Amino acid sequence: MNSEQLSPAVIVTGGAGFIGCALSPGLLERGLPVIAIDSLLEQVHPGQQRPEALPAEVELVHADVTDAAAWDALLQRVRPELVIHLAAETGTGQSLTESTRHAMSNVVGTTTMLDAFVRHDVLPKHVVLTSSRAVYGEGAWTDASGTDFNPPPRSHAQLERGEWDHQGPDGTTAVARPTDAATTRPNPASVYGSTKLTQELILRNWADAFSVPVSVLRLQNVYGPGQSPHNPYTGIVTLFHRLASRGETLDVYEDGLIGRDFVHIDDVVSALHACIERPPAVEENRTLDVGTGTVTTILDAARMIAKTYGAPEPQISGKFRDGDVRHAVADVTRTRADLGWEPRWSFEDGSADLSTWLGKGGFLG
Repeated sequence: MNSEQLSPAVIVTGGAGFIGCALSPGLLERGLPVIAIDSLLEQVHPGQQRPEALPAEVELVHADVTDAAAWDALLQRVRPELVIHLAAETGTGQSLTESTRHAMSNVVGTTTMLDAFVRHDVLPKHVVLTSSRAVYGEGAWTDASGTDFNPPPRSHAQLERGEWDHQGPDGTTAVARPTDAATTRPNPASVYGSTKLTQELILRNWADAFSVPVSVLRLQNVYGPGQSPHNPYTGIVTLFHRLASRGETLDVYEDGLIGRDFVHIDDVVSALHACIERPPAVEENRTLDVGTGTVTTILDAARMIAKTYGAPEPQISGKFRDGDVRHAVADVTRTRADLGWEPRWSFEDGSADLSTWLGKGGFLG
């Protein structure tokens, strides 16, 4: 069948996941069939059941993105107008011990998809990749003299000594700077971050060769209603809520001053829709950051969540996790300008929203 005779569709890889389920209702409003490809990983989807949050109108293809035969079967009947590439293994710590699993899903899954598009001569009009702030690693820092530098990932020995912050070339404690895709040099500190950066590079090389517009959105720490409460590697915010609701004392790593930019799922979905509505020009590859632009320390987040449930005061343990970065916050100035987008949720309001959802679902206590 000629590719022009195929039915046009929106394809969402990892479409049954947290972001995919939240994004799909808006995609359906575009008037094209929406097809979600998802392996329904047991770690995220107990029993590998279709999630209730995925709209019934979305066709779910239960397949791994690395399965070339599954792509062949799909692309024999549909032509992808728009591709939202969400499928990825996301565990920072887990990626250090299951590197092959992360590389297969994130890297080989991407190349398998792209090869299928070429094989069937069905090039999308726009590909959107959700990447991660993990590609930056420690990002850029500034020392007391005003000198900017890019520190290497913190070593295991450094963390064992409790040397949490970076020192500048002059030996003084440095201050982290917000990350901006236009100016911050990627330098991943984890296998996960390395696979996400590889995804970006592969997609950029491919898109340049085939003149396919590409948008890369580097997401900060996403949280909110719909995030799997079953996944032991899920976000720290959901985990803290579940533990605090049982009256447990929250264990805060390092000295509690790890900085994160927690961005609510609604803000991520609105950024994705804005990105779709304002596609880049042909042959243009754009990379933008999605976050709130506001830092919340892990200790402040833990205290806020503990207070919600009347749980004990969080305790700083000095534990650490290899591959974690000290500080992460996005500079979303360009994203605001390019997409006409604005983050709406404060962490306080978003945390309360998540608590309500977890309570209604019976996931607390």
